[in-house]
Amino acid sequence: MSPYPRAFSRALSAISAIALALVLGWSAPAAADTLPPNIPGESAARTQLNSLTVAPKGPQSGYDRSLFPHWNVVDSPCTARQVVLGRDGYDVVTNDDCQPTSGRWWSAFDDEWVHDVPGEISVDHLVPLSEAWKTGAADWSTARRADFANDVTSSQLWLATPSSNSSKGDKDPSEWMPPNSAVHCDYVKSWIDVKHRYDLTITSTEKSTLRGTLDTAC
Repeated sequence: MSPYPRAFSRALSAISAIALALVLGWSAPAAADTLPPNIPGESAARTQLNSLTVAPKGPQSGYDRSLFPHWNVVDSPCTARQVVLGRDGYDVVTNDDCQPTSGRWWSAFDDEWVHDVPGEISVDHLVPLSEAWKTGAADWSTARRADFANDVTSSQLWLATPSSNSSKGDKDPSEWMPPNSAVHCDYVKSWIDVKHRYDLTITSTEKSTLRGTLDTAC
């Protein structure tokens, strides 16, 4: 696949961001600066992918979101969600309870910005909770599920508009990829890394999609 379509898309995004910055009177940060931390390099991701166990997904039976206690306090008084809103946002203002009251946030999935309305940006579990349940987490302790659901140190938690978050649902990359193709490389590297960190399985179709995206998007 030629790199030029992706380069052209990135150039258009950059031009749009600059134009918006001039209108609003602020300097638009580079999109890469708004991604979650600790996304592995391509070589590391390929090594991790090769080490993952390939197996069919388990059943959904028994799953409930409450089995993954989330938005716990991880840096008092801040919850995991509040930490991510502050970590990946710009010009974020918070109250005494660590709740953001204003700022701006970029949704990498659809290349959309949210301004000053924290309720209009979601914090998405990259590897969805129900996906984790079907690929190994059903056997975890509640404490490990809580660690997974509130992991602010890996790239498991991403900012996303509610519409892109809803579109993704609990689909793996063989079933859904972000509309913003410029982020596909980082998306699959993050997916691989999270599955590797938590020893979750992948399906053969999922592995094929992940490898193919590394080949064409990275």
